[in-house]
Amino acid sequence: MAANTSVTPVAVTAAGISALCTNSDFSDLREIKKQLLLIAGLTRERGLLHSSKWSAELAFSLPALPLAELQPPPPVTEEDAQDMDAYTLAKAYFDVKEYDRAAHFLHGCNSKKAYFLYMYSRYLSGEKKKDDETVDSLGPLEKGQVKNEALRELRVELSKKHQARELDGFGLYLYGVVLRKLDLVKEAIDVFVEATHVLPLHWGAWLELCNLITDKEMLKFLSLPDTWMKEFFLAHIYTELQLIEEALQKYQNLIDVGFSKSSYIVSQIAVAYHNIRDIDKALSIFNELRKQDPYRIENMDTFSNLLYVRRALKLNPRYLGAWTLMGHEYMEMKNTSAAIQAYRHAIEVNKRDYRAWYGLGQTYEILKMPFYCLYYYRRAHQLRPNDSRMLVALGECYEKLNQLVEAKKCYWRAYAVGDVEKMALVKLAKLHEQLTESEQAAQCYIKYIQDIYSCGEIVEHLEESTAFRYLAQYYFKCKLWDEASTCAQKCCAFNDTREEGKALLRQILQLRNQGETPTTEMPAPFFLPASLSANNTPTRRVSPLNLSSVTP
Repeated sequence: MAANTSVTPVAVTAAGISALCTNSDFSDLREIKKQLLLIAGLTRERGLLHSSKWSAELAFSLPALPLAELQPPPPVTEEDAQDMDAYTLAKAYFDVKEYDRAAHFLHGCNSKKAYFLYMYSRYLSGEKKKDDETVDSLGPLEKGQVKNEALRELRVELSKKHQARELDGFGLYLYGVVLRKLDLVKEAIDVFVEATHVLPLHWGAWLELCNLITDKEMLKFLSLPDTWMKEFFLAHIYTELQLIEEALQKYQNLIDVGFSKSSYIVSQIAVAYHNIRDIDKALSIFNELRKQDPYRIENMDTFSNLLYVRRALKLNPRYLGAWTLMGHEYMEMKNTSAAIQAYRHAIEVNKRDYRAWYGLGQTYEILKMPFYCLYYYRRAHQLRPNDSRMLVALGECYEKLNQLVEAKKCYWRAYAVGDVEKMALVKLAKLHEQLTESEQAAQCYIKYIQDIYSCGEIVEHLEESTAFRYLAQYYFKCKLWDEASTCAQKCCAFNDTREEGKALLRQILQLRNQGETPTTEMPAPFFLPASLSANNTPTRRVSPLNLSSVTP
């Protein structure tokens, strides 16, 4: 790395924290240690405990500083002094997780530190309430509907401050977090990049940026500050993107310049070796790390899995469960080539392991190779003929290959054997729609709605609204005004179909006012084709829905 003159340490005022600069290289480790100790204190004061811990651990890995070179605490400004009592009280409440109470006493404070803690307390209060509601929710799909209600207000307030250029590095970090939580990914990335320029020492901003970068191309277009912290970021993101050779080279460079005692770097190297399936090397490094930091929690889940799988395979190389587990792990890490090898090992051990065949099908599905998927899903289905998951997976493969008749058979069979995910009928209905088989599509949607309400499950609103929308239009075309009106009213309960439901209700009212009479008889009975029925007999005709007592 190129040599560079070290930055002369200066006292950092509360108002000048955002102007804090760092070395562009590692030529002066003493200066870097001072910066790490400083940022550890600043993040701790603002309740950013994970960033504080990371900085403190990294500082600990460097040689101790003599007394004469220790950085004095930042001087207190007039604004800090005015807010001192409120900040001290609120920080005590914050530390015991009384976030609303902390925010109450910080309201109206003007110092940057107090303002950040005020906004951060409100954010964490919303997260805590969301978690409480999630625990009390009835089912997994409902849990996804629980939101942090504070996010929108925080975004509005932080946006105004951002436009007025009144946010320091910590404020920019929190603004980025709020944008990310609202799924505004592009805006969040821009703000996090800005935060790294304004306050390069804050690891939390770099880490948030890591979580939003999905490939190397995105990384190329980032305008990042020229600082030694960038090297830690690049090593971390290379590990996340499975660019293991580049990551290991970066970590080796960091060790060479003086961070050989960093437990963070050692654990990241162990994870990198785990990702390339060098199990012996990864275990050796983790064992050394345990001696150095025996109570460390980070990355111990990876160590635990390594211990299980290597020990299991050592005792019995033909132990099926270990190979399958390895395949699942590599799938989680999006390491498809390693996953394929692990699943193939499992099949070599036992050709009747449906999980390995199914796992191979999923892997090739990620690789967008539907013919391969079809082969492996068929093998899984042969081993588990009454498992609806295998049948739905097969149906999706046939659909991608435009073999729609076969896809319909799979979806109907999945429903007939007991569809655990309650999606087979919807997929079948959509296929009938695609083929303009309106009566069959209507029957599938009727069965779907009857099933979800009869078992009392909380269902995903998108599919429920899809069913009601189709049935409303179907009954309208059949001039069954009462049934069409009932389904249209149900559409009004969902955001994505509300306007269509209202428009259809207006049309029905207009036709009734014009004296248009409804059909007195239902259309001719319609059945699913006999070839699609589980026992080759047509299913019974389903009457129009009685939805008077049904609420979504």
